[in-house]
Formats: sequence, structure tokens, C-alpha cells
Amino acid sequence: MGKGFFKVPTAINEPIKEYVPGSPEREEVLKQYKTYFNGTVDVPLYIGSEEIKTGNTRTMSPPHDHKHVVGTYHLAEKKHVTQAIDNTLASRTAWANLPWEQRAAIFLKAAELLAGPYRAKINAATMIAQSKTIHQAEIDAACEFIDFLRFNVQYMTEIYQEQPASAPGIWNRVEFRPLEGFIYAITPFNFTAIAGNLPASAAMMGNVVVWKPSDSQIFSAKVIVDVFKEAGLPDGVINVIYGDPVMITETVLASPDFAGIHFTGSTHVFKELWKQIGTNIHTYKTYPKIVGETGGKDFILAHKTANPSQVSTAIVRGSFEFQGQKCSAASRVYLPKSIASEVLENVKADLKTINKPGSPEDMSNYVTAVIHEASFDKLAKYIDQAKKDDNAEVIAGGNYDKSKGYFIEPTVILTTDPKYTTMETELFGPVVTIYVYEDENWAETLKLVDSTSEYALTGAVLARDRYVIEEATKALQNCAGNFYINDKPTGAVVGQQPFGGARASGTNDKAGSAQNLLRWVSPRLIKETFVTPVDYRYPFLG
Repeated sequence: MGKGFFKVPTAINEPIKEYVPGSPEREEVLKQYKTYFNGTVDVPLYIGSEEIKTGNTRTMSPPHDHKHVVGTYHLAEKKHVTQAIDNTLASRTAWANLPWEQRAAIFLKAAELLAGPYRAKINAATMIAQSKTIHQAEIDAACEFIDFLRFNVQYMTEIYQEQPASAPGIWNRVEFRPLEGFIYAITPFNFTAIAGNLPASAAMMGNVVVWKPSDSQIFSAKVIVDVFKEAGLPDGVINVIYGDPVMITETVLASPDFAGIHFTGSTHVFKELWKQIGTNIHTYKTYPKIVGETGGKDFILAHKTANPSQVSTAIVRGSFEFQGQKCSAASRVYLPKSIASEVLENVKADLKTINKPGSPEDMSNYVTAVIHEASFDKLAKYIDQAKKDDNAEVIAGGNYDKSKGYFIEPTVILTTDPKYTTMETELFGPVVTIYVYEDENWAETLKLVDSTSEYALTGAVLARDRYVIEEATKALQNCAGNFYINDKPTGAVVGQQPFGGARASGTNDKAGSAQNLLRWVSPRLIKETFVTPVDYRYPFLG
């Protein structure tokens, strides 16, 4: 810094475009969708200034048309992982020493590129790669990603401005150093914004990153790389590799310079990573930072005073948007007997108005395909079991077909067992299970909600009685890192609802807040004394 105390533009949430029929943005994204769908792309590894094509490739296909190929990507060998690590370390000094405002400018430019010339590209790529409707792509790949970049720049400056007090004759100051080593970012398929934010948030604070995107998200990850390159991110700051996750992870975690992991994915994988880091702890030059957001078994709890139409809308939106493939998606619901029938009839009526799952290119579709065949097969298995079990009943949906795309109908299971398997197991699909409780068992149901799941990510309570809302807020304080009152449990907005959960849902380091960025720095306190003592004797010695 040294030439001014710079003030960054105030972050504001990116406005969401509506994509109504006939609008320019709708026509633009459909045109881009067709261009991508009818073309092919060959995605290399990005290591330093090199774009490496190993020749060992896998194809990329849309989940809603899995026989259609839109491109290939190249798999890394162990030597490429080592090369990526070496490249990050070689890039570290220059990047860490770059003045913070120069780093800020890169990511602010990336946000403007996404808001403008890359908006249709990032949205269309996400529609193809992850089968998101245009609305889901817009709020994720465009708006949330833009918000992450803008707000993180603002949070970075606020962190740097937080300084200690100084006594007379002393100047205390704190510098927020990047971590000593490199960061390993592992990102999921379901949110393009998360895929961009996990490496970018660490890099913004002066760190260098080895980034492994999900195999199911590489098509849209390439657009992220293109944006960062056009924004001026120096080569080697974020190196991008794909391939065998076990081999890549073992190679990364064996490095003495591994300094931290930024992860979003399954709880089991994260626990295994934590164990592996612990096993290797004597190898590392520093204690690695471990940041992860993992699974969820998110709930909606309605009280007898809740508005039935509001409850049913929360269920349909919270459970079935993006085919339930959000870690925050509602997948277990508790309804009081007095309003349960009306709520369930509303839900069934709403589902009758939703088209059968189809391509996101048809913008009348509310749901599309699940991400891949393994997900499809898992969901079909649970739906089939519910059709057989005496303590469960499929009351809506329940059909599926993978002949063209991995299509699962929005499915509602009604159970008489509050510990039924789909009330406890994370399914990650368009399946919600509902349990009806006796109105007078409200207090017991609160305990049931808290104790049923190992997760603690999101949850919602719907009620009109304020005493009841206060009771639920206290009783459920440990089972949802993001708690919603009279709303669905999804849709956290950067800068408004910092996101993350505890228990088996992660380290709760709140993406979209300064708390997350603080994990990617190592503060150094500098105390400067202006008149240095020359006599060891203190006054008490006489």
C-alpha cells in the first residue's frame, strides 16, 4: 500500500434478471446455450502459463441429455499434480507481495465481466453442465458469484483496517499475511459460485491455490478460468487440475507446504480428508487450516398457527428447486395434524402444475435432471423402497426415467415413523419426506427435530405465534447454522445471510462473510517502540 488508504467500491448485491419471454437476456442466454450445446470444447489442465493436454480424456455430457457430448477434459497424472504444487509455490512470493488493492482490482474486474459479457456464458454453461434452470443458473453462476467477489473485496479491506490500540510511545499494528504454503480447493458440482469462490477467496488474501473442481462441473469451471484470465489473474496463482481424486489428494496432502484446505462436498469425504491431514501432521511446515461445508438433512417445521399455503410453498420451493441438489434443500418436514391435510393437498396441487422434468433449454420447466447416473440410481432405490414399506407412502411423484436424461419426478413420501430412513439420510435429490405429529406434541417434536439428524446446516420454522417462534429458535439453536423463520431453508444471499453449519455439516466458517476470509491469513503483530529503554531497572527496584 503506502500511497494511500484506498476505499473500494461499496458492495451491493447483483440484481437478478427475470428472463421473461421476449427479454434480451433470455434470447442471449438461449443463443449461448445452443452454441455450447452444438459445439465441443477440449478442457486442459491449467498449470502456470501452460494449458496441458494429457491425452487421457473423459467426455462431458448434459445430465438432461447424457448421450450428447459437449466436450472433453484431460486427466492429470501424479507428475502434473506435483507440477501444479511447484508452480503455486513459485508464484507465491510475487502474488503475496502484490499490493492488496491490485489483487482487489482483479476480482472486482472479474465481477464486472460476469455481470456483463460473461453473464450469458456462465449461465448457459451451468444450464448445460449442471442442468440448472435459467433462474437457478442466474441466482448461482451469475449473481451469487458476483456477490462473492464484490463482498469479499469489501471484507478484505475491513479486515486490513482492524488494528490494535497503541499506548504512548508505541505503535502496534497487525499485518494479515497469506498462509505460508499453498491452499487446496476442492469444489462441488452443484454451485458454480462455490466453485469460483473457494479458490478465489483464498487467492484474494494473497494465497496461491491448487484447485480441483468436481468432474461434473468442469464445463462451467472452464468459464470461471476464462473470466479470471481476462480479469488479469497472474499465471500460477490458481492452478486447475482434474482426475483421480484419491491420487490428487494424496499427492497434495503429502506436501510439506500444504497450508490449508477449502472444501465443499460430502461429509464422509471431508472426515477422511481431516483424518489424512492429521496422519500427515508431522510433515507440514505449519498447522493447516481446515475449512469445509459438507452435508445437510434440512428441515421445515410447521406449528399449528402456521399459514398452510406458506408452508406448502416453502416445501415445494425448498425441496424441489434445482432438483433438491442443494446442501440447504428441505428434505424432512414436520407438520401438525390440524393443518397437515391442507398443506399436503396444496403441495400435491402445486406439483400437478409442474411439468415433468426436462431440459433447462425449455424455460417452462421447473425441474430438470439430477447430476449423474449414480445419483439417479440411489434416489430410485430409496423411492422404490418407500413404495414397499408399510410405514411409508409415496403420495406424489415417484416416477423416474434415465433413458435420455437422469430425470426423477419431484417426490413426496409420507411416513408414520419420524426416524424413517429418508427422514435421516441425506439423499441430495428431489425427494422430501413428511411426518405428521399431534398438535399437543410440539415440545417433543422440537426435540425430535434436533436429535434426528447428524447434520446442522439449515432449517426453517413456520408459525404465527411469537412465543412459539422464540421457543423454536432456542430449542433448535444447535441443529441449523442458518435458521429461517417463516421462509424456506434455502437461498442464502451473500452479504445478508452468511452460510454454513456445524455438527456433520462442516466447520461453519460462513462463506460470504469476513469470518471465512480470516481463515486464509496468518496475522503478524508488529510492536514498534519509539524511545527504547537503556536501563533494565524498573522503578519498583528503588
